[in-house]
Amino acid sequence: MMRTRTLGTTGPVVSALGLGAMGMSGAYGQADRAESIATVHAALDAGVTLIDTGDFYGAGHNELLLAEALRGRARDSYVLSLKFGMLLRPGGGFGGNDARPEAVRNFLAHSLTRLGTDHVDIYRPARLDPAVPIEETVGAIKELVDAGYVRHIGLSEVDAATIRRAHAVHPIADLQIEYSVISRAVEADVLPTLRELGIGLTAYGVLGRGLISGHWTAARAAGPGDARGFSPRFASGNVEHNLSLVAELRRVAEAKGCTVAQLVIAWVAARGEDIVPLVGARTRERLAEALPAAELDLTAGDLAAIEKAVPPGAARGDRYPAAFMANLGVGN
Repeated sequence: MMRTRTLGTTGPVVSALGLGAMGMSGAYGQADRAESIATVHAALDAGVTLIDTGDFYGAGHNELLLAEALRGRARDSYVLSLKFGMLLRPGGGFGGNDARPEAVRNFLAHSLTRLGTDHVDIYRPARLDPAVPIEETVGAIKELVDAGYVRHIGLSEVDAATIRRAHAVHPIADLQIEYSVISRAVEADVLPTLRELGIGLTAYGVLGRGLISGHWTAARAAGPGDARGFSPRFASGNVEHNLSLVAELRRVAEAKGCTVAQLVIAWVAARGEDIVPLVGARTRERLAEALPAAELDLTAGDLAAIEKAVPPGAARGDRYPAAFMANLGVGN
């Protein structure tokens, strides 16, 4: 059985690795539906219990996909983490965020139908809505907790001050935020605040959207519909430098007897028992590579070697395009 961790002092017990499903709905180009469903099944069979999605992933496609993949599974055998609030435009593109209380209730009503369930385990605004105080948003989710439609409240990509304000309204189970060996801004203020308040962290982007997986090359181009084509870290002039960091990580991984992907996933897990890495595997092959990271224990020497290979701030390029960086609680 896979190791488990508890999300904060009030959150659920989940597998030591979670499955992020975004890539199964077009974020990185077209995905194979049958393979995506088979990957979800393989994750569940391997002991992965935490599955993360968003109602805007593929404009509802991801929820419908998961409903199909989870059909027939006992509802208490998995934990659904769901983000809401990001607005879409026909034909593609984002149109801001909506975290008004009436919108919170509306979004959840649609999600429960698409997912084919009567509750979600963790419900969280995907980004802070600058027009709505976080207290109002969390208060609306609290009403859904009291009504039994939501089990726990989470946050995503917010700063330490917002975390404190939200937690004062209702206990927060976890913060979902990007955290990897090349994205460490959370360590300054956010992570200490989470630990002070007893809030867990679910880390996405642990493979840098594939950049530090050990499989990306400078010659590889992002295909149609692949958001990495707009990512500064994948841009010419940045990607070559960033892949030189991966070359250093590969030396550490080879000495450890693991792959680069396993090493960097294990690095995130090693940052604390209150952290759960989310792995965005779209295929059973990539999932099979990632799973051993849950059992990979890094020594002090391993951690020092990783730190030397990729010091904080070593990556070039922001983790999102400029228009999206403005909506984040922390930077790179």
